[in-house]
Amino acid sequence: MALVAVTVAATPLVLGGCTTERKPSVRPAERVVPSPEVTLTPADLSRNVPLSAEVVPLVTGGKITAVRLVDDTGTLVTAEPREDGSAWVPSTPLRPQHTYTASVTATADSGRTTTRTTTFTTTAASTKPQVSSTLYFADRQTYGTAMPVTIGFDPPIAKAARADVQRRLFVTTNPPQPGVWSWVDDGSQVYYRAPEFWRPGTTISVRAGLEGLPIGANHIGDADRTATSRIGRQVALEVDNATKQMRVLRDGKLIRRIPVSLGKRGTPTSSGKMVIMEKHQYTTFDTRGEPNGGYVVNVEDAQRLTWGGEFIHGAPWSVSDQGHRNVSHGCTNISAANADWLMGVTQVGDLVTFTGTEVRLQAGNGWTAWNTSWGQFVKGSALPVPADLRPGPTSAPPARAVAGGVPTPGPSASGG
Repeated sequence: MALVAVTVAATPLVLGGCTTERKPSVRPAERVVPSPEVTLTPADLSRNVPLSAEVVPLVTGGKITAVRLVDDTGTLVTAEPREDGSAWVPSTPLRPQHTYTASVTATADSGRTTTRTTTFTTTAASTKPQVSSTLYFADRQTYGTAMPVTIGFDPPIAKAARADVQRRLFVTTNPPQPGVWSWVDDGSQVYYRAPEFWRPGTTISVRAGLEGLPIGANHIGDADRTATSRIGRQVALEVDNATKQMRVLRDGKLIRRIPVSLGKRGTPTSSGKMVIMEKHQYTTFDTRGEPNGGYVVNVEDAQRLTWGGEFIHGAPWSVSDQGHRNVSHGCTNISAANADWLMGVTQVGDLVTFTGTEVRLQAGNGWTAWNTSWGQFVKGSALPVPADLRPGPTSAPPARAVAGGVPTPGPSASGG
């Protein structure tokens, strides 16, 4: 019995020793917080970089918090980010055969930062032929609400090069009213407009940053052009061949009816949506050498509508025909008194709509950005259209028509 008691008593002591034993604790490994990764284009030590170069940062694990670009004298070069943050665009073209240094800092959510630097040298001035560009949007003007931002190109831009050119075309509006660029089929013009007409009072700033831009394999961009102007009051003209009348509307209200004489059957006026392109108190129509032409005439109060030479102008010689029959060479004839009055009402950029004539307005014959639906217009973009600007299943026509300023004269001065 004594032996059994000892054995039973000893057992708890052994168990008690196991429960009080302390093993060394294992601390979990500390988590390493990575820093952002940054890759820059142009790559470090790149040479022969185009004058149109942009600083393109590729960042993972963070966001860009600082960008600094300096030239080889240490002078700061201003640059602005693209709307999507994909690149920083120098505000003026880079200079040929100069060295630039870009420093980009990215910051992670943890606060860790990474700074990367790239130094590159620009190419020499190109000897390739330039593409001549014309920005039909002048600085410090007041334009109509149908005014498209229009850029012309000579020679026209091939389809394969249009995306590169379009990436260098910038428009900002205040208040914001975003739009889309759309190319004429032959590449001779590109238009920018919003789904609806500009709101009166809107300020529009444009930059065509094409200087030094490689365009295809054989050409280079000619210049960097900028302009800022505003949108004025709303004016629209409506011309009906059936009634031979022009309706003049301001802010949607009819303010005058004007009898007209349009193009006769052999030289008809075009039907469609046009925009007033130029205004001339005095000008000369010289159609010698043109089909159905051969005359020279001085006219007053002329407003251009197409490159092909369709104008609204004073025509005292056809007053008896105005409102009754068409006798012109394609122009819209009105009396001298009405032409003088109309010059004081309209602005470059006003919409003029013609209906009921024998021919349709051809795309690119003037600023024809409004002569198509929004759904068709956006198909002319060489870049993807932002989701919020893509047309819905049924695109409603733009709202009311509106008013405009005075850009560079077009290539033809014919009329009739």
